[in-house]
Formats: sequence, C-alpha cells, structure tokens
Amino acid sequence: MKIQFIAIAVAVAGVAAIAQDRMVHSHFTKSPIVIREMGTDTMMIIDKWMPEPKKVAMKMIDKYGQPNEATKHRLIWWDNGPWKYSILENVEIPHDFPMPHKDMLRQVINYKVMPDKVDDLSSYDGSVIFDRTPGELSARCDKEEANFLAINLAHDVVTGKRSVKDARKFYAMTIKASMAMTATSEQKEYMMGLTFKQPMMMTNAPDTPYRE
Repeated sequence: MKIQFIAIAVAVAGVAAIAQDRMVHSHFTKSPIVIREMGTDTMMIIDKWMPEPKKVAMKMIDKYGQPNEATKHRLIWWDNGPWKYSILENVEIPHDFPMPHKDMLRQVINYKVMPDKVDDLSSYDGSVIFDRTPGELSARCDKEEANFLAINLAHDVVTGKRSVKDARKFYAMTIKASMAMTATSEQKEYMMGLTFKQPMMMTNAPDTPYRE
C-alpha cells in the first residue's frame, strides 16, 4: 500500500512538473496566434508609412520575420543575422552620396574604433556612425546590402586596408555596378554580408570619472 502511494505521488509530481514546464515555456514562447496578431499589428503600422520605408519594412519582415519591437514610427529587430540590432524608421533622410537617395534603415554591430581613426570614418561616409561609449558601429541607408557595403568599407578604413578616398570610390562604383547588374565577385561579396569576423572582446568604452 505504501509503495502504491509513493508511486502515485511521484506520478502526480511528474505531471505537475510537466505542466509547470509548459507554462514557463508558453510564457517565453509566442504562440502562432500571438505571432499572427503581432504581424497584423505590424502591417497596420507600416500600411500608413511612406512608400520607401514601407518597401524596406516588407523586405526586412520577409528576411528576418516580425520585429521584436514596433511603434507607429519605427520597427526594431534584435540579434537579426549578423546585426546587434536593426532599426527601421518611417523617415526619408536625404543623402547624396554616392548619388541622391533617402536613408531610413540603421543596422548596428559591436565594434571598436581607435580615436585616431574616427575622423577618417566621418570623412568616408556621414551615414556610418561610431558610438564610442557602447562600442557600436552602424550604417544607415535605404537597403541592407548598402549597409553591409558601408560597414565592410568602414572596417577597411579603420584597419588601414583602404584610404578614405579609395573606400568612397569603391562604394560608389559598387552601388552603380549593382544597379546595372554588372557587379564583380568582390563587389557582390561586400554587399552580401560582413567580410570580417566581429570582435569577441568587449568593444565598449565607459571612459573614466572626472577628477579635479
């Protein structure tokens, strides 16, 4: 009798543990219904966006799925592909390099830039942004391929592989070749993903307290 009681108790405990595990799992995992609702909400948001940001949003959702965060002004994906995060805003920022277009998609990686190279980055492309304190490098353009190109060339500038002049020329020629569908294998590589391994070390620079 005692053995039967113990067996029943163990079985009940096992069922309870499974139920709790399912509850915890469902708490952190979106069900298909929640995902559909989230997708519907996202579509309702971007349906009111300007044409170019809306087009980019559709491409990003097709590639990376629904954003992790969504407001009426922006969508954010965390840890999507090689990016630390990607922010798409319903804006069209005029940018004339290498030819007139609008910027709206900013994509970020962890990256460290020495102080003596920051000016070179600014001279290379105003839409390549280094944020020293968190140790982040980002590119902002109208498509992910252009952001890959911008970040890869920024790495070339920082590491001394290319001068600012050479990087700007390669960027311009690559964009033009891509539009004409005549890009070389090297140009395609620079637009398909990161050409370098992201650093494993900490890239942030918290600075030091001010003391008189």
